[in-house]
Amino acid sequence: MPLTDFGADELGDYQPESTIPQDFDEFWQRTLAEARSHGGAVKAERVTAQHGLRTVEVDDVRFPGWNGEPVAAWLLRPRGAAGPLPVVVTYLGYSGGRGLPTEHLFWSAAGYAQLVVDSRGQGHDTPDPATGDGTQWVGGFMTRGIDSPETYYYRRLMTDCVRAVDAVAEFPGLDTDRIVVAGVSQGGGLALAAAGLTGDRVAAVMPDVPFLCHYREGAQTALDGPYQELVNYLRWHSRHRVRPAFATLDYFDGVNFARRATAPALFSVGLMDPVCPPRTVYAAFNHYAGEDRTMTVWPFADHAGGCGSNPPVQLSWLRGRGLAPQP
Repeated sequence: MPLTDFGADELGDYQPESTIPQDFDEFWQRTLAEARSHGGAVKAERVTAQHGLRTVEVDDVRFPGWNGEPVAAWLLRPRGAAGPLPVVVTYLGYSGGRGLPTEHLFWSAAGYAQLVVDSRGQGHDTPDPATGDGTQWVGGFMTRGIDSPETYYYRRLMTDCVRAVDAVAEFPGLDTDRIVVAGVSQGGGLALAAAGLTGDRVAAVMPDVPFLCHYREGAQTALDGPYQELVNYLRWHSRHRVRPAFATLDYFDGVNFARRATAPALFSVGLMDPVCPPRTVYAAFNHYAGEDRTMTVWPFADHAGGCGSNPPVQLSWLRGRGLAPQP
């Protein structure tokens, strides 16, 4: 994959204007208040033995998300660790569910608790009963309900992500003052949304090669991946729906969440990424409100980013901010 975006120097200065709806904050305050008004208990069942694990405890979790609907998650933590533990709330990539707990052992091996949040409708464990407003949409999830922010798919999913942060307080042994939100690709965009919507309740955010940022630029420049769903949709509906579609997306743009997030942030970018073009990542990074922000650059990486080289960078960065587990 050749280098198809700006050079590193230009990306460092790239700070495009973002369109923020006048009622952006009111919309999200109302959305989250409605979700929380449904109440609902957090439920957890210990399932460690089912997965043959000896050094990690695993709970199969359900917590109330959008409309009070149950969202599946795995809670993993090192067996016998003295709490309270810092917790990494992990959001997932596009079209993938939470999978099996054996796929998520890194953070517990490093001494952290980890809450792995399923993506409604994308995996097998959390259905999405609402499918939008009944209008036409193209493939995947990018255009479901796109005619209105009220019905757009990511309103429901991002609400689930905030409610996952709420749920941390319901588990004994977790440190609510040391909540880290993280994810790769779609998960990175969701982590930015959670950081922007939860204020100082999040101690750090780690969005890796984040998706869901600077949508219009993504649709115009991405060579592969889910932004193509927007392109295909707008190709057929360009006469009437381009402006209202992007007006809806403004409520869910990682750039607008970044402008409201203040927790220390560790981003990463692949400069040969055809799915999330580097300028879309830098648009969020350069608008990020917190003063403590770092970008890890992988010059020859595509959308896989730093692969196995990235977690050690994250561990070192977290230690430098007092977010390591007690020895």
